[in-house]
Amino acid sequence: MGQKKQRLLEAKRRQGSPDGAQTPSSKEPRLELPATPGPQRSIYFSNLKGHPARLGSEFFDQPAVTLARAFLGQVLVRRLGNGTELRGRVVETEAYLGPEDEAAHSKGGRQTPRNRGMFMRPGTLYVYLIYGMYFCMNVSSRGDGACVLLRALEPLGGLEAMRQLRQTVRKGAAGRALKDRELCSGPSKLCQALAIDKSFDQRDLATDEAVWLERGPPGSSVPAVVAATRVGIGHTGEWARKPLRFYVQGSPWVSVADRAAERDAQAGVQACSDEDF
Repeated sequence: MGQKKQRLLEAKRRQGSPDGAQTPSSKEPRLELPATPGPQRSIYFSNLKGHPARLGSEFFDQPAVTLARAFLGQVLVRRLGNGTELRGRVVETEAYLGPEDEAAHSKGGRQTPRNRGMFMRPGTLYVYLIYGMYFCMNVSSRGDGACVLLRALEPLGGLEAMRQLRQTVRKGAAGRALKDRELCSGPSKLCQALAIDKSFDQRDLATDEAVWLERGPPGSSVPAVVAATRVGIGHTGEWARKPLRFYVQGSPWVSVADRAAERDAQAGVQACSDEDF
């Protein structure tokens, strides 16, 4: 019995020692792993260097018309100074073809300090002021003086921040909250919602840390595209009638829907379908 009692005392001493402890003291905090792992950083929020979703300079190096179409469905991202990221899917663009285009700011090959971004490498931003108070954002394409105007986005992230930014510059309707579809449904609205101003002129959309373009979500279908006339370019002759505005058919986020162009597009699809039989 004495040996058994001694063995029990030795076992208790081992349990109290660091090497032999089996259960924590009730007075010590219990350190447990979380039931689920912490939030993982999406590719959309990863470091811009080697960013897998970001579109590089090769994307922008294509003619204005093909680039205007290629923009549709891609995601424009704007990172504010406080780290907030505003995101919107491009649903409407306009192509401007350069010196030959009577509606382009570069018509005749004219270069000025204002339009210099149009003549810089593809992917360069050309931001200009209209009516002395509104900004519009363009992206240069292949070809001197050619670019794409971004006309409308479908808001995806940071909508409340967009709403606040739009509210600060709105005139006459300060008491009414903006609907989601009103946030980016026009070129100047888009710039207001993303806090884009003249300081972004001549920045490179392929490398800038505050604004960039990402590829649309994997597996997303190619949108049906409507080709319509551009907006607000009267007095440019035949160029005012050219179908150089492109938008996602049926999208409620576009600035102006052209029903006649949509009917023509639908008729063309139907004609192609009928030829299969």
